[in-house]
Amino acid sequence: MSTKDFVEKDYYKVLGVPKDATEAEIKKAYRKLAREFHPDANKGDASAEERFKEISEANDILGDPKKRKEYDEARALFGNGGFRPGPGGAGGSFNFDLGDLFGGQQQQGGPGGGFGGGLGDVFGGLFNRGTGQGPGTRTQPRRGQDIESEVTLSFTEAVDGATVPLRMSSQAPCKACSGTGDKNGTPRVCPTCVGTGQVSRGSGGGFSLTDPCSDCKGRGLIAETPCDVCKGSGRARSSRTMQVRIPAGVFDGQRIRLRGKGAPGERGGPAGDLYVVVHVDGHPVFGRKDDNLTVTVPVTFAEAALGAEIKVPTLNGPAVTLKLPPGTPGGRTMRARGKGAVRKDGTRGDLLVTVEVTVPTELSDKAREALEMYRDATDPEDPRAALFESVKGA
Repeated sequence: MSTKDFVEKDYYKVLGVPKDATEAEIKKAYRKLAREFHPDANKGDASAEERFKEISEANDILGDPKKRKEYDEARALFGNGGFRPGPGGAGGSFNFDLGDLFGGQQQQGGPGGGFGGGLGDVFGGLFNRGTGQGPGTRTQPRRGQDIESEVTLSFTEAVDGATVPLRMSSQAPCKACSGTGDKNGTPRVCPTCVGTGQVSRGSGGGFSLTDPCSDCKGRGLIAETPCDVCKGSGRARSSRTMQVRIPAGVFDGQRIRLRGKGAPGERGGPAGDLYVVVHVDGHPVFGRKDDNLTVTVPVTFAEAALGAEIKVPTLNGPAVTLKLPPGTPGGRTMRARGKGAVRKDGTRGDLLVTVEVTVPTELSDKAREALEMYRDATDPEDPRAALFESVKGA
């Protein structure tokens, strides 16, 4: 039905009330006619069903003070609803396009286009029409919900990256009603928000704020016969398993955002995002410090004192050889470059090797004799003397 047809309709005549009827009179007339022509009371009567639709449409406009005011003003603008004939014909039977009247500028938004502002938008708001998905619809695309999930990786997977399966539950379009929320698949546009899913409220100073419509819960649609599965919401719980790539170098507790991997959107809207919280298991040998890996390597007293070349393991790679300088104390850390975790730019951090001097718990007679000879041959200076001096000076 065109905008012209809407404006030419006399809703007062449909309800049988005068143009100055009060809200109470309109409501009374609507209830009386609705009972008389309701489909349940006229089963199989197509004319009664069509009459009931006209009565409901008239009540939607005249029963809302704001819409009624705009409707009256629109009809007054066109001479009590009559589109006057022009050069193209007589008696009101001619083709008329509001787009021509208001500049002929149509938006490129969707099927049928729309008027670029002005009274075109007013008419769209008046009669629950707009630039949406078809006649009588002005619903907007709706973005899907964000989903959060958790995954536990091994230490090696966190360093090198991994592809893991994730089973997720989220809200998706209800399969029973194809996401309409209506058992019959024929929801109506919400009269409160005119299908936008949002309502505006004044905040003073000429500004207005937009809130989700409370009547349709932000969907823009209201189910006449709510779906038994989704209860009219158009959304139902859905489970799916997807393969998710976790990038190399993630940390324990890190939250990763995967765009467009969340719940599907509605009416062509984009999908939400998926947030994955990563938990990383420990490793029996290696640790982590930023982009560097850490490892503690035991060395003998002789290696630390005399110096040596020692082999150190790496994560998922061949061992590296480090040169231990003579006199290396326990606790010293050396660096094996490029043997750490993967950074964001693809390069690798380092492997930090901490030396730990081991003390034997059992000695052979020969080893004991050698250590006693070493003790007798070294300077008898007390290595703890500095501690006592510090205590005295404190």
